[in-house]
Amino acid sequence: MVLLLIVSVIWALSFGLTAQVSGLGAPFVTAARTVLAALVFLPFLHVKDLPLERALMFAGIGALQFGLMYLLYIASFRWLRSSEVALFTIFTPLFVTLISDLLERRMSWMFLASASLAVLGTGICVWSGLGRAGIFRGFLLMQGANLCFALGQILYRRLAPATGKRDRDLMGLLYLGASVVAVAMAAPSIQWDKVLGMSLHQLAVLIYLGVVASGLGFFLFNAGARRTDIGTLAIFNNMKIPLAILASSLVFREAVDWSRLAVGGTIIGCALGLNGMAGARS
Repeated sequence: MVLLLIVSVIWALSFGLTAQVSGLGAPFVTAARTVLAALVFLPFLHVKDLPLERALMFAGIGALQFGLMYLLYIASFRWLRSSEVALFTIFTPLFVTLISDLLERRMSWMFLASASLAVLGTGICVWSGLGRAGIFRGFLLMQGANLCFALGQILYRRLAPATGKRDRDLMGLLYLGASVVAVAMAAPSIQWDKVLGMSLHQLAVLIYLGVVASGLGFFLFNAGARRTDIGTLAIFNNMKIPLAILASSLVFREAVDWSRLAVGGTIIGCALGLNGMAGARS
């Protein structure tokens, strides 16, 4: 759980930084982040004795969990405001719990209840009201992104232990798969005038986002996914959102509705408590 908490803090601080490079174009930023993450972990890649079929499977997991997820996530901005995108990410815990239960052919009602509480708490933190027409298409794209991220976590959690490899041995494969998807998506739409004209500050932020937020962040998140129960994993998929709101106020000096943050955070805390009770009984 400590690994997941560390990643939640890293990602919470990254929301404000991402806005500082958004002018470079979302496809380029996504491709740059995944390629940088791949470059960091390729030196640690150790796939000796790993069958080609299994290696391709992990590259496919990365393409799904990181590459395709980003593609759908970015596409949703055509129909959604950023606050609505944040709101629609809150269903990821439910996908994590339900996918795990489907693969295990069982239903963990306590874990499902704790994930639902996490969704409710996060929704209270970020809810901004939905009154526009044409929002349904964006909602579906975001649920596709949530599904890709959740399915990638579960598949990695199930398949990685059987290889006998450490997380750092495998992550290069995941980032390679993600990079192929991201670069293919970005290539036709890169705005080279903006990219070549980026400031040193933007370059530094982009390197941080690729190496730390994407590279180290996804690595620690998947490593944590192997070491915790499904309920805790589901809840921590949303932990970054209230932490990001807190960071927006304390670090980036943005206005925050403290009452909603307190109520939502308390409900997420209750979800963790309920999940602990479920784990103790299992």
